[in-house]
Amino acid sequence: MRMKKTKSVFELRLQEHFGVSPLELPVLSEEFEAHDQVNLQVALDAWLSAPGRSSELIGIRGTDSWCKLTITELLRAYPPQPELGPVQYANIELEEGRIITCICKGLLLLRDGNRALAALISVADSLVGSGKVWVQVMARSREDAGQFLGEIRTSMRERNVYRGRIISLEAGFHSLRVRLHQLPPVSREGIILPEGLLERIERHTIGFARQAERLRAAGRHLKRGLLLHGRPGTGKTLTAMYLANAMRGRTVLLVTGLGQGLVEYTCRMARALAPATIIIEDVDLIGQDRALECTNPLLYELLNQMDGLAEDADILFILTTNRPHVLEPALASRPGRIDLAIELPLPDAECRRRLFELYSRGLPLERSDWEPLIPKTEGASAAFIRELLRTAALFAADRGEPLRVGRAELEEALRELTIRGGLMTRRVLGFHIEEAATESSATG
Repeated sequence: MRMKKTKSVFELRLQEHFGVSPLELPVLSEEFEAHDQVNLQVALDAWLSAPGRSSELIGIRGTDSWCKLTITELLRAYPPQPELGPVQYANIELEEGRIITCICKGLLLLRDGNRALAALISVADSLVGSGKVWVQVMARSREDAGQFLGEIRTSMRERNVYRGRIISLEAGFHSLRVRLHQLPPVSREGIILPEGLLERIERHTIGFARQAERLRAAGRHLKRGLLLHGRPGTGKTLTAMYLANAMRGRTVLLVTGLGQGLVEYTCRMARALAPATIIIEDVDLIGQDRALECTNPLLYELLNQMDGLAEDADILFILTTNRPHVLEPALASRPGRIDLAIELPLPDAECRRRLFELYSRGLPLERSDWEPLIPKTEGASAAFIRELLRTAALFAADRGEPLRVGRAELEEALRELTIRGGLMTRRVLGFHIEEAATESSATG
């Protein structure tokens, strides 16, 4: 005697939802990166908020938590058989105070007017945040399933939570992770450079961004590259942070320690989130392969990706380096990828005077106290002068109340950083006294 086939609880629920056997219906699958899980949830929530739409969310248990779940498995009528269970969620924090709760495993029974759909969302438990998000859609026709997924993809692009934010990419175990950042506020007056230099930088960055639509309409390309080079401590990173703060509304991708595979994905993400700015600090670290001194594989990959961007893509590359000679052969062989190379020099006497004024704010310090240090700090970077004033304030604080920074504390701090600390301290803090002396003798 033949036993009657037993239907799984999910087959029964789907048959009730569609009005026909789900075994006869098509299923369309799509895979998303783990960092897009939050964008998928935002898109689903937006889809459901439209008039005439409703949903029921069903939880699932009795499946392997580390692998992809499919609708075919839900329809399985033999052990091990998935069962009804709690819906699995994950809280994803975008920023302090904003958390989006995302479905990790669950079956959505959807209705859009007379149209019935079912969407299975599956994220392997052990890979939440570092693996993939799988979505399978069942519908009465493949066209219905495709239309739904198309609407979700469009909504994900339009509502992308990373657009206009400051993010960085990290290589995870199975995929890439996206981290959100808050940049410290850097004002224009905090950038101390020789006269006219900052204006040149702003024209190539802020000016382009401000006139992007007019330039595009005139057939001018918008992708551009800026190389900031100079000795350590001269303000390359600070200038890049100022530019990022000054161009609000652009997505900023911060990249350090680029590895194989991240170059392509960084540029792909910038295209999706344009207008965008990609800031790559210490680009010389990706500009050489220690095993093969004559090749620059990652730098050439970056240049290839810059080539692949559309001319009207509003993407700005800001690269910084202490060693421009490492990059020069590759950049010279691919002219036009970097449109402007600016050297940030060690501050001259006038810039050092402005730096003392800037970094002494808030301290009980007279100009007559720090003015004699202007000639003594020839060869000092902006970073060194900032640390000099901090060290002087510490010496003053150790002497009790009231805190009073004067000539004696400044001289003591200068000795501490340049003599007692030795050559390594001077180099680490950006006091290039040896280089400055060589330059002075050469020009004299």
